Amino acid sequence: MKLSMIAVICLAALTSFSSWSTTILDAPPESVSTSDKFVFYAHGYIVEGKDPKPINTKNGWGVYDFPAIKQALSDKSYTLIAHHREKNTDPFAYAYELNKQVRSLVEKGVSARNITLIGFSRGSFISAIASDKLSDLEINTVILAGCGGLTASKHTDIKVFGHVLSVYEQSDEAQSCAALHKRSTQTRSFNEIVINTGLEHGAFYKPMNEWVTPVKAWVKAHMGR
Repeated sequence: MKLSMIAVICLAALTSFSSWSTTILDAPPESVSTSDKFVFYAHGYIVEGKDPKPINTKNGWGVYDFPAIKQALSDKSYTLIAHHREKNTDPFAYAYELNKQVRSLVEKGVSARNITLIGFSRGSFISAIASDKLSDLEINTVILAGCGGLTASKHTDIKVFGHVLSVYEQSDEAQSCAALHKRSTQTRSFNEIVINTGLEHGAFYKPMNEWVTPVKAWVKAHMGR
């Protein structure tokens, strides 16, 4: 049977889309390949609950667009895992579960150096705790506007390992991760980027190129290293 020209074009488009499509999951898959790469994204506190697009009216930061951020962070070179946490999730308990998920992937043959944790605000706190628990594996960690809580005196025991990237907004209260870097003496590398949008914490509420582009570039450059 001959295909019409329109059908051929449509089939080619679908094939092209399929080969370039990205994968976004809520949890790690049961079946993996040893060459697979994974990025875990942990959202901020405001998203905990049922609403994936909550609005911050108190500080004027607007809508936290969790779905759009997931789409922007996804990439054909890795699988993005972005779980929507329940309201008032205990960060330490969740970090422990994240630790178990990462170890499960490694036990199945995935290289620890092909796994990256990305967290924003409360999500950064969770990602840093998980990185601390995974010190023997040295996975990669990205902290987005997360060193307010991580540099607090009661949390100075938390350290990060592997390759680490910190990104913060110049107008935000959550500033440099220099103190975290200083006490994390066993990192393989540490980089920090300052963005300047004037949007305070809200700069990370949407997938702005100012932070998404360098974060994805860093993640892909450090996978496997």
